Amino acid sequence: MTDLLFVPGSLRAASSSRATLRALVKRLEADVTCHVADPGLLPHYNADVTDNAEVKAFIGQVSDADGLVFVTPEYNYSIPGLLKNAIDWASRPAYASVFKDKRCFVVTTSGGALGGVRAQAHLKYVLNAMLASVFVGKEIVIPMANDKISDGLLVDATILDFAEEQLRDFVATL
Repeated sequence: MTDLLFVPGSLRAASSSRATLRALVKRLEADVTCHVADPGLLPHYNADVTDNAEVKAFIGQVSDADGLVFVTPEYNYSIPGLLKNAIDWASRPAYASVFKDKRCFVVTTSGGALGGVRAQAHLKYVLNAMLASVFVGKEIVIPMANDKISDGLLVDATILDFAEEQLRDFVATL
């Protein structure tokens, strides 16, 4: 069975990105093994830190996964520091990290009308710099996401159907 690691870009349990992540996992979990990383456990990136258990565990999760699914909000026209911090930890050594050739899929959410398109572009740029293999396909951006949450899950069937179709196309390439 395909093993996906979902990487949230928000710490907040009730965030739209975590609600989206939970809804996507719920749709896929019968056919795909889904794990969720906890980037909030990682310390601030510091190259002097060379033996941190949480960092090793996260790098192991990234390494073991067949593919990564990033589900992140847009903060100030970009990706949250939490997500960038996690990526920075796993991006070493440069050009030979666990991200090299790792298949990645990006989903963004926003309380605004653009659905996180700037965060999506920035995250893909960062992933490309690490030689990750970012899935090329229709982008999943979820505008006005906070209005589409019920009981801790994204409930917009149209968006979820579209996202599931794209994710299944991604899984088929793994």
